[in-house]
Amino acid sequence: MASIAVSSHLHALQSKHAGLEARLREEMARPVPDTAMIQSLKKQKLRLKEEIAAS
Repeated sequence: MASIAVSSHLHALQSKHAGLEARLREEMARPVPDTAMIQSLKKQKLRLKEEIAAS
């Protein structure tokens, strides 16, 4: 039962990571990207990646 919860949590983290990746690509594709937003998205993505690796 616990493995289902861990798997579900891991899937949620991976979904959030993919969402951040999509937002990052969108921001970088803009004519004048918001560098502060890009930096924030990259930091969030890194934190999620570290949490995924720790799971």
